[in-house]
Amino acid sequence: MFKTITIIGFGLIGSSIARKIRRVAPDIHIVCYDHSEDVCRKVIDLNLADSVSSDPAVVGGSNLVILAVPVGAMPGIVQSILPHLTENTIITDVGSVKEQVVYDIELVLPNDIAFVAGHPIAGTEFSGPEAGFAELFENRLWILTPTAQTPALAIQHVQEFCENLGANVKIMPPDIHDRTLAMTSHLPQLISYMMIHAADRLGQDLHHDVISCSANGFHGFARIAASDPVMWRDVYLTNKDHVLEAIDRFQNTLSQMRHMVENGDGQGMHDFFSASRARHLKHLESRKS
Repeated sequence: MFKTITIIGFGLIGSSIARKIRRVAPDIHIVCYDHSEDVCRKVIDLNLADSVSSDPAVVGGSNLVILAVPVGAMPGIVQSILPHLTENTIITDVGSVKEQVVYDIELVLPNDIAFVAGHPIAGTEFSGPEAGFAELFENRLWILTPTAQTPALAIQHVQEFCENLGANVKIMPPDIHDRTLAMTSHLPQLISYMMIHAADRLGQDLHHDVISCSANGFHGFARIAASDPVMWRDVYLTNKDHVLEAIDRFQNTLSQMRHMVENGDGQGMHDFFSASRARHLKHLESRKS
């Protein structure tokens, strides 16, 4: 399908894509474009690409270009590579925000270049070329958010590519993606950062290492606070309205819980916890089927 694929940005996602391509389609020529010379050296050492450069001209001749960089950097990168792209090149991305990214990129693309926006729902808290692994996308959801401007054939090609990486593809509108992910991904990440900050402040007040006394629940949720701050800064800047909606919804629920705790409303807490538990168990059952 694609003879030459350029991956722009060789962090966790970009390097995992390269590793999987190496495994399932070794004849594909992989191009690494990354502004960091250090990253380029690591990519060479790890043999993740056939061509490696920090010069945007390296994308020339690629059939597929994958943007695996923070969403705030994507429009500028597209502008820089446009002069070097050949006719009928397809661009896709792996960013966690879609609506603004789609708008910014479609605004500058010529008619002979297609953009199929995407987002693999997969990752860890680690970053860099050495953090990737070929199994990252196995049986994970990969959302595509095409628009009326997206050619059907380009959508088909990108969907097949994602499925070849082991992912299950779901197609949805960009705005629905952003509103959904604001609640299921962006808000939990924000809370994780806030929990670490709050625990550290309490530790300073108590002159004690509070985090060292934490249980598995805290560690499990706080783990993602080790994620790349540049990536998440850009997420909140480009998905501001939906994130604010998610914060408001959570804040209202938190206020209700604070009221129950303050007033010793044991029955209210029990009912709330039971309803949440039932919804979670139902979700787990649906994932098994």
